[in-house]
Amino acid sequence: MPEVVIIGGGITGLAAAYTLQKAGNVDYLLVERDRRLGGKILTEKVDGFIIEGGPDCYLAEKPSVARLSAQMGIEHRLLCSNEDHKGTLVLSRGRLHKLPEGLMLMVPTKILPFALSPLISWPGKFRMALDLLLPVKKDDSDETLAQFVTRRLGREALDKIAGPLIGGIHGSDAEEMSLKASFPRFIKMEQDYGSLTRAMLAARKKAAAIKPDPGKPRHTYFMSFIEGMGELTDTAAARLDPRRVVTGVTVTGIERFAAGGNHRYRLHFDHLDPVEADVVIVTAPANQAAELVEDLDRALAGTLAEIPMASSATISLAYRRDEVSHPMDGFGFLIPHIEGRKISAVTYSSVKWDHRVPDCRHVLLRTFVGGAHNQELVDLSDQELLNLVRREFREIMGITAEPELSMIHRWVKCRPQYTLGHLDRVAAIEKRTAAYTGLYLAGASYRGIGIPDCINDGIKAAENAIAYLRK
Repeated sequence: MPEVVIIGGGITGLAAAYTLQKAGNVDYLLVERDRRLGGKILTEKVDGFIIEGGPDCYLAEKPSVARLSAQMGIEHRLLCSNEDHKGTLVLSRGRLHKLPEGLMLMVPTKILPFALSPLISWPGKFRMALDLLLPVKKDDSDETLAQFVTRRLGREALDKIAGPLIGGIHGSDAEEMSLKASFPRFIKMEQDYGSLTRAMLAARKKAAAIKPDPGKPRHTYFMSFIEGMGELTDTAAARLDPRRVVTGVTVTGIERFAAGGNHRYRLHFDHLDPVEADVVIVTAPANQAAELVEDLDRALAGTLAEIPMASSATISLAYRRDEVSHPMDGFGFLIPHIEGRKISAVTYSSVKWDHRVPDCRHVLLRTFVGGAHNQELVDLSDQELLNLVRREFREIMGITAEPELSMIHRWVKCRPQYTLGHLDRVAAIEKRTAAYTGLYLAGASYRGIGIPDCINDGIKAAENAIAYLRK
């Protein structure tokens, strides 16, 4: 019998399993209900195209991906984005506008490019400039991202920049996102500098003073792998003992029982005999975790079920370059919700990254539906969804050609929403879980949605498991 059972084979579970494997003296079992490992990281290779069904990158400022890659010997496979083409556009009143040079997150740090940009009206620009004069929030209460941005920078900055740029990262509605849970750094910026603008100017000055180390690999803000993000999860899975990994099996319940003065756990499956373990690490999304612990602790299950989950889909289309007249100048464009479009963003995958198309005669575009808005579109048939995307491409980018390739990936109730009260919910979950020694919950539902956050959470859960077993 294993000492540790890990439920879920996404990047969180793989990081946990890899940590236990490196420890060398821990018997573990990783159980994944799908036939493949990797979770939301899904890279497919078709006819020379590399298509990301889930995230296409990670943020280099968080080092856990690079660190794990180095441990697994694949740091040479890391891929920088094409900085010669970097830039993001925003759709406003039916036209695409480049975000002005010097815009950091949502704050302008260069006056002239911002002043000349037609994206924000002059009243909107003056309102954003008031950030330098407005007082700091005095109380410690949480607020939504929308409330914070509107308070500091104004409504137009929220609608045209912060909402699509920052809310889009989370697939969330800025009107409901908890600032403390999603972007605590903004709170610190306001408290430390009295202004987001001053904070960003200081950060820009500090970054400019750092000289590149020729002995270290080059990194860009967005990073991926030569053959897609799947290289990360595929490598992690390949490093595990195959005898300790089971796929295509669903955990149906967890029970706790007394054994020799301690407590252990008995896990039930749909296609396996029950398994007993000292430690259980649950990395499934909170809504699925709620079902797993329902019989163990209904109060815990109820709090887990309170974390909202959104549905989304990615649609990738490949075209011949000579059939796309659009310049594709930048990494792609964002679409504010106020534009009333069905899609929320478009990534020029073959511009942002090398190695994504078989040759220079092709281009690869990736778009998104769902998230906090228009979730019902995820339920459309493949043909309906493809027709919808092609109509949007035609009206926004003038693309009328038939795509040479199209792929749709749906993620139903998989995107956690860090709404107001999220930190209180997580605190309640942690307090309740603490009563069950040897039970750990980890993953994107709790303390960060990004790939680096998930890796950190999986490693921490495994380290806690090792410390518990050594007691």
